[in-house]
This record gives sequence, C-alpha cells and structure tokens, in this order.
Amino acid sequence: MCGICGYIHFRELNMQVLKNMNQTIHYRGPDDEGYYLDYLRDGRQIGMAQRRLSVLDLSADGHQPMSTSDGNITVVFNGEIYNFLSLKKQLQDMGYCFSSNTDTEIILYAYQQWGIDCVKQFNGMFAFALFDKRSDEVYLVRDRLGIKPLYYYSDGAGVVFASELKPILQYPYFNKDIEMGSLKLYLYRQYITGPATIYKNVFKLEPGYILKLSGKSQTLICYWSVEDVYRNRNIYEGSFADAGRDLKKLLSDAVRLRMISDVPLGGFLSGGIDSSLVVSVMQEQSSRPVKTFTVGFYEEQYNEAPYAKEVAQYLGTDHYEEYISIEDAKKYIADIPLYYDEPMADASQIATMLLSKITKKHVTVSLSGDGGDELFCGYDRYSNYLEYRKYMPVSRLLSCLAQIIPLKALFKEMGWRRLQKLIHLSSVDETINSNYLAYWDMHTGLVAGNEDMHKYMNILKLDDNIQVKFMLQDLKTFLPDDILTKVDRASMSVSLEVRVPLLDYRIVEFALSLPHNYRYYKGEGKRVMRELLYQYVPQKLVDRPKKGFCVPVGRWIREDYKNFAQDYFDEDYIRRQGLFDCKEISRIVHNFRLGNDEQSTREFWSLYVFQRWYEQYIR
Repeated sequence: MCGICGYIHFRELNMQVLKNMNQTIHYRGPDDEGYYLDYLRDGRQIGMAQRRLSVLDLSADGHQPMSTSDGNITVVFNGEIYNFLSLKKQLQDMGYCFSSNTDTEIILYAYQQWGIDCVKQFNGMFAFALFDKRSDEVYLVRDRLGIKPLYYYSDGAGVVFASELKPILQYPYFNKDIEMGSLKLYLYRQYITGPATIYKNVFKLEPGYILKLSGKSQTLICYWSVEDVYRNRNIYEGSFADAGRDLKKLLSDAVRLRMISDVPLGGFLSGGIDSSLVVSVMQEQSSRPVKTFTVGFYEEQYNEAPYAKEVAQYLGTDHYEEYISIEDAKKYIADIPLYYDEPMADASQIATMLLSKITKKHVTVSLSGDGGDELFCGYDRYSNYLEYRKYMPVSRLLSCLAQIIPLKALFKEMGWRRLQKLIHLSSVDETINSNYLAYWDMHTGLVAGNEDMHKYMNILKLDDNIQVKFMLQDLKTFLPDDILTKVDRASMSVSLEVRVPLLDYRIVEFALSLPHNYRYYKGEGKRVMRELLYQYVPQKLVDRPKKGFCVPVGRWIREDYKNFAQDYFDEDYIRRQGLFDCKEISRIVHNFRLGNDEQSTREFWSLYVFQRWYEQYIR
C-alpha cells in the first residue's frame, strides 16, 4: 500500500519538484520513498515517484519505482494484487525469474508477457503507472471497483498523475480553477462523482479504466464495468441454498487471499452483518484469535461498540475497543480538508478516521465489510421507495400543479421535505439520486452558472426493478466516490492498509447474477448474506436496526457557531469569494441555526466543509 505520483510532459522539471509532490503524501507510505526520471524519444520528460507502506516483502527488494532487469519497463504501484502467488508460478513456468517476493514485480513481468491486458488477470485493489520504454507509452490503471484512487491533470503539454490531489497542486504549471459544475454536484450529493473533480482539467480515472498515453494522444480504455457485467450476466439458476454455499466458497477464498501479509493484520468489526460476516470467515481460517477493532462513543445513540463486543466474544477474537467522547471526536473536523483534499461531506468520515487511528496502534492491515450494502440491497433507501410508491398518484398530481403554481419554492420555504419528495417521485431518475441528499433544484440559486445538472445523473438503465437501479447507481457512484474514498483517506492518514473482501470482483459478478429475491425478500435486504452469517453467529446478535457511523456535526457547530463557522459565512467573505449567492447563503445559515430539520443541517454541513477546504487550498 502506497502513494504514487508523477508526470509526462514537454516541460523539464528538476528532481526537487518530484520530491515536493511526493512529500505531500508521505503519510501514505512512511517506510520508503523512490524516484525515477527519464526522457522519451520525442523529448518529453517522465517523472515517477512513490511512498511505500511495506506490507509484502519488507526488504529493500520491494523498493519502487521498480523496473524489469533490462530497464525497459518501470512501474509505480499502490495497492495489492492478491493472486500474485499464482500468477508468479504461472510466469515462472514460462521462464521468468523474480528477484523479490512482492506483487509489484508481478505487474512488470505480467505486462511483459501479456501486454496491458494483463490487468484483467489481476485480482486486487490497485492504481499504478507503467512506462514502457520500448514503445514510449505510459499507462495509468485503476482497479475494477475503484478501491484505490488515481487522479490526473491534463494541460495540453502533458499529464500529471497522483494518488491524491495534493501532489498535483505542487506541479508548477497547475491552475487551481474551480470547476463550477463540480461544485454544484458536490452540494447536491455531498461528494463529487467521477470522472469530475473540484478542479478544472483534473479527473478521476474511473474504476475499471486504463488511460493510455502515446505521443500526444490520450486514450481511455474500459476493461471492466458494472454495466458490462450486469448486461452480460448469466442469471444464477441454483437454489437459494446453493447460492449460500457458493457465496461462502467465494468469500472464503477472497478472505484467504486478503489475509496474506508480512505485517500484523486484523479486521474492523461494527457488529453489523457485513463486518461480522467478514470477521467470522477470518476467524474460521485463522489458527489464532483474529484481532478485531471497534470505536465506541459514550453517548448511547451513536454507540455500536456493545454489539461488536458481543460478536467478538462469541467468535473468540482478540478484540480491542476504544471509547472516545463525542466532544473529543469534534477535534477531527479540522483534519478533514488536510486528508480529504477534495470537498467531501460524509460526516461518518470522522468516525472512520477515529477507527483507523485506533486500529493502527495494533496492526498495519485491516479487513473491512464495505460493499455489502451495494451488492446485496442493504440500504434503507432501497426499501423506503417502496413505501413512497403508494403515493404515486398524489405525486403525479403535485407534479402537474408545480407546472402552474410554484409549489417547489413554497414547500422549500416551509421546510416540507416530504412534499418535496412527492413532487419528484414520478421521476425515477430524480428519486434514485435524491436519496443522497436533495434534489437538483435545491441549489439552483446558490451557485452561478448554467450547467445542466441532469448530465451528472448517470442512471444505469439496465433493469426495470427500482431497487436494482438503486444498487447499480450506488456501485457506479456512491461506492467508489464516497464510501471507498472515505475509507482510503481515513486509513491512509495513519498509514493503515484496508482490504475489502466483499469487493473481490468474483463476488461482485456473482452478486449481480443472483435473482433479486436472493438479495431482497419480504422487506429485508442482504437475504443470502444473513443466512450465511447465521451459520457463524446467532441471529439475535446481528439482527438489529443500523445506527450508522456518524457524529452530531450539526449540533457541534450550532452550539459554537461563532468559533466554528461565523467567519466562513460573513457576507463580506462570501462576496469576496464570488462563488455563492449571498441571499441563499443567508437562508441556509438561518435555517440551520434554527435547527429546523435534517435537511438544513446537511445543506449547511456541505457548505461548511467546502469553506474549510477552500480556506486551505484556494484562498
């Protein structure tokens, strides 16, 4: 697990620039650093750098950038190739010799043997840049689900890439121009969906994509996508019991691969279905108690630690829990823009940072249960739509009236959130997207510009089942751009590697092939996962409503508004900033301070996080 960065362009830069870029992400890899400079035949300079967190082969043999023995192929790599041992055996049988026990070296010789299509054979989480000196081609590659991040900036003279945005900001010719469409998208969703970022001309390499740089051309190649998998799937024909057995087999192998490590390893445990199932399989495969970790809060309404402890005791894990007061957690607000260098307002990021810090005291690698909700219909919003659907006739009537009477504005002013939902319910696209935060029209007066926000909806129209639409949308957007980004930044801020067995691509493809009633049945999601988990722990220990993983950010700021936020929303500050309408800002701040509803808190929190980010990176 590491951080990588670099550039390919016609402007010559000295080594210090590359070092400055790399140092901004030192926390991603505290164990080693490395640099590579060379020239392409057309005169372009290539620079590649890496910060290493040693997990496999802790010796100097794992140093990056790493090259083939003839020096023709060089790579910088962030992540893990879990099936590297089987690939290594295959390549050795073909005559290749290896000088290390790292998965990085596998990338080099797999590419030498199969070309860039080798990526299709990798089972893992990865982002890497590979330079082929023979053809003067550079490839940027990201894993299928987007577990590991990769950004790139293109300015006409070349391309700059990095694991985070901070190294790109060190590029001397970078222009920190905010992309206004992305700002609107952020205020709507509380995060920015790829390939967009908050900056103009900076993009996320999307999951399952390769960016090929050859001469002056840039070619995006999709080697795996949720759309293609779902479109080309063969519907699973086995019984429900068969599905449980097949899932157990897949998950057992996915966990086995992710428990290969040369450093101490453990697992996040919340006591919920996903993490409990992953830890159960870990303990089943371990000859000693697995280390498990939970963060607890003294305030009962936020605390899931007792549930995790019960599961840990039943499974016999070596369990660690650390309690922290909500007031102490408040201190982590200041760190959000430092590690989340693009605006992101998922408040559970604070609790995730706390959990990562606690875990890192004991291990360097942790497994998590992320992905279960998106794959097996676990979120409440998948069910909530079914409840709202009974009001469809009222929705159609209100939608028609809204064409004549300004009902949206009226309901907005009166804080009638449910009636706002009803107006939009007749549109499936609006309904699916609205469950993230608000509707497109909630912020039309807040940010200047005429961008058509509907282009960002990206609904995958592959199934008539509304719940499947929700799931596919979440796999494409919410999972990589919120959940996985949150975990990557929180864990890497303390140099902790987090592995995600439920997002083994074989499990993803299996889940998408299942009949929907194997996932959702009689008002309950995760059907096949639940039945499998009950083989490990009693049903009573895990069947309970979700509490989530959030903290009361709204209450904190409301109680100490002057110290926390007042300066960021001063009218003179807003006018100098030139991004927002002062009247709309005033309305949002007023509603938030009154403490009217959850919606006003979310609106304000999104703005507040943006202002903190703006203060650190733009002003």
